Amino acid sequence: MNNYDVAIIGSGPGGYVCAIRCAQLGLKVAIIEKYNTLGGTCLNVGCIPSKALLDSSHQYHDAVHKFAEHGINIGTPKIDFKQMIARKQGVVDQMTKGVDFLMKKNKVDVYTGMGSFVDATTIQIDGAKKETISAKNTVIATGSKPASFPGMEIDKKRVISSTEALELKEIPKHLIVIGGGVIGLEMSSVYSRLGAEVSIVEYADSVIAGMDASLGKEMGRVLKKQGLKLYLGHKVSSVTTKGKVVTVKAEGKKGEIVLEGDYCLVSVGRRPYTDGLAADKAGVKIDDKGRIETNDHLQTNVSNIYAIGDVVKGAMLAHKAEEEGVMVAEILAGQKPHINYNLIPGVVYTWPEVAGIGQTEEQLKAAGVKYKVGQFPFRANGRAVAGMDLDGFVKILADAETDEVLGAHMIGARVADMIMEIAVAMEFRASAEDIARVCHAHPTTSEVTKEAALAATDNRALHS
Repeated sequence: MNNYDVAIIGSGPGGYVCAIRCAQLGLKVAIIEKYNTLGGTCLNVGCIPSKALLDSSHQYHDAVHKFAEHGINIGTPKIDFKQMIARKQGVVDQMTKGVDFLMKKNKVDVYTGMGSFVDATTIQIDGAKKETISAKNTVIATGSKPASFPGMEIDKKRVISSTEALELKEIPKHLIVIGGGVIGLEMSSVYSRLGAEVSIVEYADSVIAGMDASLGKEMGRVLKKQGLKLYLGHKVSSVTTKGKVVTVKAEGKKGEIVLEGDYCLVSVGRRPYTDGLAADKAGVKIDDKGRIETNDHLQTNVSNIYAIGDVVKGAMLAHKAEEEGVMVAEILAGQKPHINYNLIPGVVYTWPEVAGIGQTEEQLKAAGVKYKVGQFPFRANGRAVAGMDLDGFVKILADAETDEVLGAHMIGARVADMIMEIAVAMEFRASAEDIARVCHAHPTTSEVTKEAALAATDNRALHS
C-alpha cells in the first residue's frame, strides 16, 4: 500500500491546484479522479467549454450583425456547428493535457477510479483495478452536479443539463431554459446568437437574482433587446416529452403558460456531489443540503480530513475552489493563510458581461449601512462607442462616512476583467476617491470605473 502525506479526491480546479501547492511545499501527494481526464467539471463540461462556445457564437453574431457597419462585407456567414463543437473540444483537450503535465511536473501520483473512504486514513480506488492507499491527510474536492426538481427530470436527450447543452448535435429551433442564473443565461446566449428561439423561465422576478438587483434589471432589458423571451416570476409545474417536442408548463401571477420547444435546458443550480464517497466510514458529517461541514480552516469534524470547493458552503466558483485548495495546502504545511470571501468576484460571461464583488445595495440596506452610490454608463465612454458596445454601467458602493469601497457591480463589455481593479482596491481597503485619483489610460473601458468612482466621490463624474 502506498502512503501519502495528502490524498485529494477530485481533480477539478480546487483539487488539482491543491495538489500542486502541496507538492510545492514538499508534501507527498496523490490525486484521485474517477474520470479518465483531469480537470473536473470546470475544464471538461463547465467553465472552459462554455467559454469556447460563447466566444464562437459571439464571433458569428458579430459577423452577422456588426461587420457590415464596420465596412467588412463577407456575404452571409454560415454556421459549421460540427466544427464549432470540435473547436470547443480541442480547447478542452489542450487544457486537460496541461493539467496532466502539471501533475507530472510536480510529481503528483494520479489514480484513476472512484475514490471512497475505508476509514479516516485509508482510501479505496475502484478503477481498472482495485487498489488502496493510505494518507495522513485527505482533501475532499468532489465538486457538484447539476440539480433538478421533481417534474423536470433530466433525460439527457431532450430535457438536458448544461453538460448535454455543450454536446448537442444540432442547434435547437426553440430552446426552453428553466433557470435564469449564470449557467442558464450563458447557454441561452450561445444558442440565441446561433439563431435559436430562446425562452427563459425563472422563478424569481429577475434574472441573475443572486447579484445586485440593478444588474438583473439591466440584463433583462438587454436580453429582451437581443430577442430572448423572459418569463419571470414563474414556477415550473411540469416538463413532458413526446417525440421531439418538449412541453413546459409554468404558473405565474397571471396564470399558466405552456411552452413547446425541441430542447429544454434545466439550469436550476447545482448540488454538492458526495455520491459513492462513503464519507460516513471516515466519520465525516454532511449537512441537510448535502454539503460537507467544515470550520473556518476548511477542516471537517475529522481532524485530518478537509473539504473544498463546490462540496462545501459558499459560492460554487472555480476560483473560490482554487483559493481554498491553496489555503488547505498551506495549513497542512504549517502556514497561516486566509481567504476573504467578501472579495471573491462573480462573473457572468454573456455579452455584455456581468460582474460583481463585495456587498450589493440590497445587502447594505438590510444591514443598515449608510452608503453612497456612484454610477456611470458605457454609452458615455469613447472606447465603448468605438467598439459599438453601449449597453451597461459600472456602479460603485462606498461607505457614506469613510468613502471605503464596499462593493462594485458592472455590466458591459469586458467587465469580467475590469472587476479585478475593484478586487485589488478592496483588498487594500481603498476609498472611491483612491480609485478616482488613479490615472486610467484613454481610451479604455476602464475609464467607466474611474468615472463611477468620481460619481461616488461628491458626484463629480467628468463626462456625464
